[in-house]
Amino acid sequence: MDNPRRTFFKAAGATFLGAAAVSRAGAALLPEAAQQTSPATLPPSPPPNGRPFQPLVTLNGWSLPWRMKAGVKEFHLVAEPVVREIAPGMKANLWGYNGASPGPTIEAVEGDRIRIFVTNKLPEVTSVHWHGILLPSGMDGVMGLTQPPIAVGKTFVYEFQLQRSGTFMYHPHADEMVQMAMGMMGLFIVHPKDPRQHRVDRDYGFILNAYDIEPGAATPRVNTMTDFNLWTWNSRAFPGIDPFVARTGERVRIRVGNLTMTNHPIHMHGPHFEVTGTDGGWVPRSARWPEVTTDIAVGQMRAFEFDALAGDWAIHCHKSHHTMNAMGHGVPTMIGVEQHDLVRRIHELVPDYMVMGDRGMHDMAEMEMPLPDNTLPMMTGQGPFGPIAMGGMFSVVKVRDDLARGDWRDPGWYRHPAGTLASELSSEYTAELPPESRAGAPAADAATVQVRKPHGHTGH
Repeated sequence: MDNPRRTFFKAAGATFLGAAAVSRAGAALLPEAAQQTSPATLPPSPPPNGRPFQPLVTLNGWSLPWRMKAGVKEFHLVAEPVVREIAPGMKANLWGYNGASPGPTIEAVEGDRIRIFVTNKLPEVTSVHWHGILLPSGMDGVMGLTQPPIAVGKTFVYEFQLQRSGTFMYHPHADEMVQMAMGMMGLFIVHPKDPRQHRVDRDYGFILNAYDIEPGAATPRVNTMTDFNLWTWNSRAFPGIDPFVARTGERVRIRVGNLTMTNHPIHMHGPHFEVTGTDGGWVPRSARWPEVTTDIAVGQMRAFEFDALAGDWAIHCHKSHHTMNAMGHGVPTMIGVEQHDLVRRIHELVPDYMVMGDRGMHDMAEMEMPLPDNTLPMMTGQGPFGPIAMGGMFSVVKVRDDLARGDWRDPGWYRHPAGTLASELSSEYTAELPPESRAGAPAADAATVQVRKPHGHTGH
């Protein structure tokens, strides 16, 4: 701090830079504030300097670049209003960092000394809490308790040494309900000092978040506490959530943080996994056990790993209403209700009115209903066999035998090997069944019935 024209003061450990000082120092003082507004998953890049590490792939996100200055790794976060595409056909007015919500992932290595500049371009004060990171109290980012607020237009500096590796987050601790409800959060990954430790072939991460945005609107209702209608991963809802891709046999890690107001049982079809890390650290091998679902409570982080098995495997929150968009508690159940006489009368007033819900809700996934602008349908997404009828917290783990190592592109839909695809019972099947097991006959013992696969079926 040898330039007398810069004005600094220390407050509870965090350093404040006056706005005039920032403008005079310019690029010589602050690292570049990189911007990224695309909702696509950016492929990882190897670290250009500093200690080596295996980079994370942020689902529908990216990692923040840094510069090295006198052995310190410097980052620049800008808190600001952003526009985020939740899924094709809908955008939301959110708050985030560096053009995105969630903000970019911060990646560093155990033992690194890091310096994070935070510039506030929001319409109100803010701060940043480094969730789960061991650091001095004055760098913890709780406004009023450990630091003064970062005023509008001002920049603060947080500086600390990373003491342990693991999966962490960052988010405001200032007007917290509003700012997190508006999308302010991001991943903070600390890689092991030894790059061989906890190594996997592919490492993914995302944050669970939720919004209440009325149909036709674009700004979340920040006072909502329970009735959210958009359940998202990294502020994306299916079918806007990118797939996780891997090569058969690769070891894959998925890291998940929860900053919603409820827990989420994350369930993955196909290979079993084991929880290998929390925001409290890595789980010893002796304490792990196989799972297909891990429940992630509010404010928690989980890292789980599995050996990739060829196929297209669903991964989703197992709370069923979290895999639907635009849900509401006031929608009546119409199953079994005869509506045809009513429809005839309503058509005289509303010609486009359609019967819905009398046989269940799947019809809504098969038809395109007129919706207000900037509104997602409740169930959507097309697969190789028709509507997937999902929304919200849902994606696909796509594993292929022939996927090149280091290839992160979507490989398309899986082609099932012959004899491995469930299909409709046909006359060919029926003709080959023993007479006692055909329709209308008493069922035979399952162990005595052998069904031959259809000839020449190659799948899709």
